[in-house]
Parts: sequence; structure tokens; C-alpha cells
Amino acid sequence: MTEEKMGLCWSGTKDQFDNLEKHTQWGIDFVERYTKFVKERSEIELNYAKQIRNLSKKYQPKKNSREEEENKYSSCRAFLSTLNELNDYAGQHELVSENLTAQIIAELGKYTQELKSERKTHFHDGRKAQQHIENSWKQLESSKRRFERDCKEADRAQQYFEKMDADINVTKADVEKARQQAQMRHQMASDSKNEYAAYLQKFNQEQNDHYYSVIPTIFQKIQDMEERRIERLGESMRTFAEVDRTILPIVGKCLDGMTKAAESIEAKNDSKQVVDSYKSGFEAPGDVEFEDYGQAMKRAVSETSLSNSRGESKPEKAAKRPGKLWPFIKKNKGSGPEDFSHLPPEQRRKKLQAKIDDINKDIQKEMDQRDALTKMKDVYIKNPQMGDPTSLDPRLGEIAQNIDKLQAEAQKFEGWLAEVEGRLPVKSDAPKRQSVVFSETPNNAPVAPVTVTTTVTVTNNCAQDRESPDGSYTEEPSSEPPVKPADPEFDDEFEEDETLPTIGTCKALYPFDGTNEGTISVAEGELLYVIEEDKGDGWTRVRRNEEEEGYVPTSYVEVFLDNNTKGFKTYI
Repeated sequence: MTEEKMGLCWSGTKDQFDNLEKHTQWGIDFVERYTKFVKERSEIELNYAKQIRNLSKKYQPKKNSREEEENKYSSCRAFLSTLNELNDYAGQHELVSENLTAQIIAELGKYTQELKSERKTHFHDGRKAQQHIENSWKQLESSKRRFERDCKEADRAQQYFEKMDADINVTKADVEKARQQAQMRHQMASDSKNEYAAYLQKFNQEQNDHYYSVIPTIFQKIQDMEERRIERLGESMRTFAEVDRTILPIVGKCLDGMTKAAESIEAKNDSKQVVDSYKSGFEAPGDVEFEDYGQAMKRAVSETSLSNSRGESKPEKAAKRPGKLWPFIKKNKGSGPEDFSHLPPEQRRKKLQAKIDDINKDIQKEMDQRDALTKMKDVYIKNPQMGDPTSLDPRLGEIAQNIDKLQAEAQKFEGWLAEVEGRLPVKSDAPKRQSVVFSETPNNAPVAPVTVTTTVTVTNNCAQDRESPDGSYTEEPSSEPPVKPADPEFDDEFEEDETLPTIGTCKALYPFDGTNEGTISVAEGELLYVIEEDKGDGWTRVRRNEEEEGYVPTSYVEVFLDNNTKGFKTYI
């Protein structure tokens, strides 16, 4: 093999090693890139699951009475089921993240380190074999150059000897010396030749092993390593898909659960729940008849007539608590009275029943504690070494007091419940009053008046017992501040009326602040003009002067109507 061919062969082998080194490094980089891709996917799944769980937790109903109120609606229960299924759905995505981390990321990370180590070993062996064959080639080249040099030296020595031997002027000793020198050079050339031949044979053998055994073996190992890398990458990609496939059945069950929850919604039952919850129990009012205000009315009252009126009629002081102003009553944002009398009958009945149920539960709990302590006391009596029986007496006495209090409270609420359910006050025969009111349309525009006939009670004083819209009566005087008519349209209706004539006078029996809109403050003993009677809502419209007028509770004033306008006071 010529020197040029040998150089090309080594150069080609070196180039192949460089190409393989670059390709295998790219393969390792690709594995690391794919591992990074799976890691980011795992983080996305984990973050997605976390956000889904937070979303489900955010919209979970709070632990309060409102939650119990909402649970009775099928749509709310369906939404709660959807949130629970969504929470399980998030758990499956967390499982995907865990499986990707354990089955792909961790395994590929470990395999990548092994791959780098194996690649380093193979290329180290290849570089070592390449270096060995290059060293052998250098030794062969060195022996060849030495053999060439010795041959040239032997030729020159032979030529010099022949020249000396042909020259007659040269002594015999010089010729002998030249002959010996030529022989020595020939011997050195012969040794160099043998050495060169040995190195050549050795190199040819090593070169044959290098190209037909060592290098092919190293290349095969590199090829096997690369094929294993590709196969491992394919397995990881299959696992990537299977991890998602394994959660599909459970995800399907979650989605089926959401669908089932949606199908469980019953609109009619929900609407019935609303009707039952907010049913007031009020009876529909009758027709309102027309009131004729065209009759002549006395616009002012003299001091004499005021004195006469006061002298003729001295009605007793009425209860301070006014009647309810339904439907114009403004809802109290506070807790309301203990008997829930501020609520419509049906709502009041439900609240009272719920309160009684709660009290009965507390009573049962106390009785269970009493029974347990009684049994424990019996055990102590039979076995004094276990404890002192008298040590339980204080606790038993406390429980007995609690039971008595709870039973008394239960009786109180049961009395109110009986009043709502059946014990109605006796209504005296009374004439009818006709008045005109305006109903409201959805756009708050008044429409044609509707006639309503209501029962009225004839009196010159404020009513002691009056019937409220929910069927209950105010039986005892109370110091609670009266409720004012607060409906904006109710106020606007009267603001647009013309100035009303006075129909009598009144005297304030109690001071009234009149802080609410539409009312007027009065001082105890103050005299005012009456411009509109109490129409059953517990309020009387009065005037202090030509510009200042408003409503005061009827129970706070003593009314004196003029003779020609004195009529019926009505209470709804």
C-alpha cells in the first residue's frame, strides 16, 4: 500500500470518527431536549390540576346557613356535584404529572448519563486504536528512511572503494581501509533492510486488524448504542401517550358524573321550592271602591272649636306601636323581633317551626348528657372506688336548669306558632270603607285604580287592637319606633297631590323623631292639623304649617275630627 493511499485511509477513518462523534452528541442532545419537553408538560399538568383544584375550592359553598338554603335547589346540588367531579378530574391530571415524572423524566435522565458514559468509552477506544495505528505507521516510516539512508551510504562507500582500488598512487593500506568501510556500510544497509521488512510486516498485520477488526467492532458498538437510544426514545414516546390513555376511563366517569348531575336538575321542583320559601300567606285584597272627596270640607279649626272638640271627646291614650304598613313597609335590615312578627304569616310559621326544632334538638342533647351522667352516678354508687357520686350533682343540676330554660323557651315559641296557625283574634262587625289605590306595573307606571273594600272600625281614638296584613294583632303597647312608609313611589304619589284641606286636629301624646323620609317630627303635647286620616296602615298625615307636613304614627297622637268630616277610622 502506497504512502498516499495510507494517508487517505487514515484521514477517512478520522473523518468518520468525527462525523460519528458529532451525530452521537446530537442524539444525546435530542434525548435531553425530549426530556425537557416531557418535564415542561408535567409541570403544565401539575399547574393545571392545581388551578382546577383552586377553582373547585373557590366555588365550594361556604359553611353557613346560606349553604343549607341553597342545597334544597337541584341546580345548586348539581353544581356542587360538578365541583366535586372537577376536583377528581384535577386529581387525574396530577396522576399524569406523577407518571410522566417517574416513568419518563427520571428514566430518561438516568439513561442519558449512561449513554454519555458509554459513548465516551467507545470513542476513547476508537481514538486509542487510531493513535496506535498512526504510531505503527510512524515507526515503519522511520525504519524505511533509515534503510534508504544506509543503502545510499553503502553505495557511496562501494564507489569510494572501487575508486581507491583503481588508483595506483594509493597505498595498499588505504585501499584496505576503503574496502572495510564499504563492507561495513553494506552490513548496515542489510540490517536496516531486515528491520524495515519486520516493521512493514508488523504494520500490515496491525493495519489489517485495525480496519477489519478493531474499528468495525468499535463502529458496531456505536451503532448498537445509537439504536438503543432511538428505541428508548420510542418507548418513552409510547409511554407518553399511554400515561394519558390510562386516565381516560376515570376522566370519562368524571364527565359522566357531571352529565348526570346536570340531568338531575328539576326546574319545576326548584321553582316550587321558591314558592314554598317565600309564600307570604296574605289573602288577596278585594276591590278598592271610589271615595268621593268632592264634598265641602272645613279647611281650618278655630281655637273655640278646638276647645269644644277637646272637651267633647277625651279618648284614652293608645298603644305606641303602630300597625304594619304592608305593602309599603320598609324591611328592617336588623334581626327583627324574637317572635318574627315582622315576617308574613307563612314565613313566620316556618321560622317559628325551625326555631322550635332547634330548641328540641338542644333539649335532647341535654337529656342525653343527663342520662349519661345518671348512669355514671349509678356506677359510682355501686363502685365507690371508681369515683365520688356527689361530684356529678353540680353538673346534673346545671343540666336540669338548662332543660327547664329550653322547655320554657320552646313553650313560648309554640304559643306564637299556635297563634299563627289557628288562634285568630275576634273581629267585631264593622262598616265597609271604600278607597282608591293604584297598582304598579313592571315599569313602575301607575295604571287604572282598582276598587278594594275593607273593614273599618268606628272610633274617635287610635285603635287598641288592629289587624295587620299577615293576620296578627298588636296586643300590647310597645316602645319600639314605628316603621315609616318608605316606598319611593308611595311618597312620590302624595308629593304630586294638590294641597289637602284640613279635616281636624290632633295632639301628640308622645314625642316622635320623624327621621325617616316622609315623616315629620313632633313634640309631646304639640297641636297639629290633620289632613288625612289613618287608612289602616297605622299612619296619620298631619300639617304643622303651610309648608311642613308628613306622617306620624296614629298611636302617637290623639285625633279630633271636625263634625262634618268625622267618619270611620279604618285599619287593615
